[in-house]
Amino acid sequence: MSTVILNSPAAAPVRTAIRTVLFDLDGTLVDSAPDLAGATNEMLVARGLPEVPFERLRPMVGMGARGMMGVAFGVSPMEMSFPALRDEFFDRYEQRLLRATFPFEGVAAMLASLVADGLSWGIVTNKSERFALPLTRGLGWDAQAAAVVGGDTTPHSKPHPAPLLEAARRAGVSPHECLYVGDDARDIVAGRAAGMPTVAVRWGYLGDGEPIEAWGADVVVDTPSQLIEWLRTSR
Repeated sequence: MSTVILNSPAAAPVRTAIRTVLFDLDGTLVDSAPDLAGATNEMLVARGLPEVPFERLRPMVGMGARGMMGVAFGVSPMEMSFPALRDEFFDRYEQRLLRATFPFEGVAAMLASLVADGLSWGIVTNKSERFALPLTRGLGWDAQAAAVVGGDTTPHSKPHPAPLLEAARRAGVSPHECLYVGDDARDIVAGRAAGMPTVAVRWGYLGDGEPIEAWGADVVVDTPSQLIEWLRTSR
């Protein structure tokens, strides 16, 4: 049975103040790992190199090109070869943006439930607008979301709070009236820095750092429906 883990004594009363739920994109709303891994392996195949197993690439999705190129080619952003590899990766990924990328199970119902409960929702991602905007448009979310903020929408990306604060501004609510939901420790850092309560989701990519319970989120949930259940408990 799934469980809700409350890490903060303020987590229960804060639900009544929430007007907008902001989400990370990759690993939280959508499973984009197949297309990101696919673009990476296309690069390897083009060079006559063996593909990297999907299981090795999936945890690195949250690190973007840095993580994928690091696993595939052993290259860091500090090396001279990285910019060219990164640019090729971006170009290949752009061509297959929605080939195998879909919302996680339960996400569509979760978003519909938020709207039915009178809450708005938005997206704050470190994905650049080049990818984030056509992806959300392709999923039909651009007309539904109160805000879509990419990694280059503001001068800063997460874990800086600026993108979350911009999303709150676009949604027409105060930061403390927003809940931020993500699958990476930096999502929680960004949310707390923006003055927002935070939720960590166990179904995401999670990376290879500290366990999710150590991130400092107010709540840890296992499924999208569990987030709705928690939000409704004290409303």
